[in-house]
Amino acid sequence: MALEQIKALHDYLNSQVLGQPEFTENLLIALLADGHLLVEGPPGLAKTRAVNALAQGVESNFHRVQFTPDLLPADLTGTDIYRPETGQFVFQQGPLFHNLILADEINRAPAKVQSALLEAMAERQVTVGQRTYPLPDLFMVLATQNPLEQEGTYPLPEAQLDRFLMHLNLDYPDAETERKILQLTRGETLHGQASMPQPLSQAALFAARQEVMQLYVDDAVENYLVELVIATRQPQAYDSQLANWIGYGASPRATIALERCARAKAWLGGRDFVTPDDVIAVYFNVLRHRILLSYQAEADAISSDQVLTHILNQVPAP
Repeated sequence: MALEQIKALHDYLNSQVLGQPEFTENLLIALLADGHLLVEGPPGLAKTRAVNALAQGVESNFHRVQFTPDLLPADLTGTDIYRPETGQFVFQQGPLFHNLILADEINRAPAKVQSALLEAMAERQVTVGQRTYPLPDLFMVLATQNPLEQEGTYPLPEAQLDRFLMHLNLDYPDAETERKILQLTRGETLHGQASMPQPLSQAALFAARQEVMQLYVDDAVENYLVELVIATRQPQAYDSQLANWIGYGASPRATIALERCARAKAWLGGRDFVTPDDVIAVYFNVLRHRILLSYQAEADAISSDQVLTHILNQVPAP
């Protein structure tokens, strides 16, 4: 039952976000794995539209925050407001208390704002003054970065990058998809935007998450995904060239994320067990932001994806 509802949500997302099937699937994987997404791509690729569609398809509330250099932590967390009629301070919640948060151009905000978001993502709570407030049980951050303009940006620290379950790279659609997008927007202008017939309840979502965690993972598959992560930390054991490319490897959080995402991928495929192909399908998105390349790799114009492909070729699949 839960799978049918999630598939209906997937169909709705694909009808609203054309030409981005991997993006919509990974939105659901992150939702099922209870994680956050970092999406990098040029403007106009329906990132905001996708999160809006997800918010309509799930019983939740949504808030978009445009990150700018003058943003303050209180603009995210909320602040204490003095009420003169009572002579007391009352906490007024900020945008982080919504279920789905779109952090648009996250790298344009200064370190203090990113730190406030990091606490929310990592601990599912915010601290204002001396009090800590829990966030909703359903809490997901989708952050975007624009790869074209780097002037006036603050690169995300490694600790915050590690908090993102996956890092997706989006590209422009092809000509046929572009025509379909034109037809869709023209139809919405004339007739209005379609709505999700029956939004997925949070109870159904949490039940689906339990099903995902009950999938069978064979020891061979578990060893395989662990080896893929270990290879980023001990590259010299696999290949000398690999050792020259990697400065620092992925943390144990990467192993947890890889297993959870592989589980969600298998569950969406209608299986009750995880295969090596499920691990490979989510491997790049889970690990590309968790490894630090060496100066030599950067000088040779070697990308994270090239390094991960090399690891995939070095570690034998079961």
